[in-house]
Amino acid sequence: MELKKDIWRPFLVHAPMDVVIERGNLDGLTLTALPPRRKLAYDADPFALWRDGQLFVFIEAFDYRDAHGRIDCHIFDAGLRHTASRRVLSEPWHLSYPTVFDAEGETWMLPEACASGGLTLYRARAFPGEWEPHCPIRLDVVPIDATPVHWQGKWWLFYAPAGTADQRLTHLHAAFADTLEGPWAPHPANPVLIDPLGARPGGTALVSGDAVRLPVQDCRGSYGSGLRIVTITATPCQSADAPSLAFASGPLWSPPDAAAPYRDGLHTMSAAGPVTLVDFKLRRFSLGGLTMRPRREAQRLLRSWRKSGQPPP
Repeated sequence: MELKKDIWRPFLVHAPMDVVIERGNLDGLTLTALPPRRKLAYDADPFALWRDGQLFVFIEAFDYRDAHGRIDCHIFDAGLRHTASRRVLSEPWHLSYPTVFDAEGETWMLPEACASGGLTLYRARAFPGEWEPHCPIRLDVVPIDATPVHWQGKWWLFYAPAGTADQRLTHLHAAFADTLEGPWAPHPANPVLIDPLGARPGGTALVSGDAVRLPVQDCRGSYGSGLRIVTITATPCQSADAPSLAFASGPLWSPPDAAAPYRDGLHTMSAAGPVTLVDFKLRRFSLGGLTMRPRREAQRLLRSWRKSGQPPP
């Protein structure tokens, strides 16, 4: 049983994401940490939008006590001072990676929800705290960390498949559609990228000229140990309905010294105008964490017995 637990903490980087990428590292940039969680809980996967001079940061809120992710929102004022936090989305299944974006006159969220067996596009009924399922997005596989981008006149999704443990980290799929609602056409060459260094999306896909820059996770050593920026270009292909995609991978990104003690990993980089969102990891020894899985299993069995109407053995 794992003696160490991954504890993530998001940070605001006081620079736009395109500037950060051009610098090639996070060294020397001003960081603002999001509020800490209680022991054996963490925030991860930050994505954000600005509204009326406030920054709304959406994150996966995870607690090892039930191993069930929900979506919370942390609110910052124009001076990047934290002012409030609230829960905004919870489902019977695990949620994470809450990609939020404006498009087609609405505000959308596309959270990771592979435990539900699919992917659902949510629409903001009342931003930031009320979200309603808008439509399912049907793809060739159950997707993980689906990342949308409007590129070359179409909507694209880049995502990992919920297949084997290796495929989840090293395979990248793509799909495209004319509208967010679809129908979505999986790329005929899926998986469009297989990289043993890692190919699972890890943040905002940025259009740069004719290319897309996509952060992907590098999981050598441990899950989420670092990021790389993959540049994606497209070439029209006369023999297929989809363009041929080419990939060029950049160097490994790691947490800067200023993130200490959270210097054991980095697996999200997302854009929010003048700031960039990242999350850094601390690998912490936890004797208490050893009891979490047996306790969760005992609680699951107890709920099952109660539901069946039979007494526990």
